[in-house]
Amino acid sequence: VLCAMRRPALRAPADVLKDARRVAVLEGVVDATNIGAIFRSAAALGMDAVLLTSTCCDPLTRRAVRVSMGTVFQLPWATFDTWPAGGMEILRGAGFATCAMALRDDSLALGDERLNSIPKLAIVLGAEGDGLANGTIAACDYTVRIPMAHGVDSLNVAAASAVAFWELRSRKT
Repeated sequence: VLCAMRRPALRAPADVLKDARRVAVLEGVVDATNIGAIFRSAAALGMDAVLLTSTCCDPLTRRAVRVSMGTVFQLPWATFDTWPAGGMEILRGAGFATCAMALRDDSLALGDERLNSIPKLAIVLGAEGDGLANGTIAACDYTVRIPMAHGVDSLNVAAASAVAFWELRSRKT
């Protein structure tokens, strides 16, 4: 046995959102390495919290904790009971606009100034391979894509999260 610990009590999403301005929302991300990398990027690049759907990998799995370099213990996080309907209701009730990271022709390019002026923003990222569900994209206020070069269509969800978190970070003065 390398470690024995008590699992912390789960927090409610509304509690996690209380003082937040920028949050990551993960839908169906099942790979523990991706979960850990997203948490590490979220902590390092100014996200205030991470919210997960019930279809995501547990952030407290050994691999996720290791890849996150322990940031799963530093950054507030919670899991939505229902998604997208219930989760979107909680986000909107807390004053958040939502942006779905998705490859759509009608999406805004990451870096669009309209996104930086939003006081409270939830960045919604989807599963490895499939991305976000169509219903989730439709429920979001904005659809955002990362412009790509050399014919590459997308990035791994962990890499995409780091790029999005940096560009959409809160620019408090």
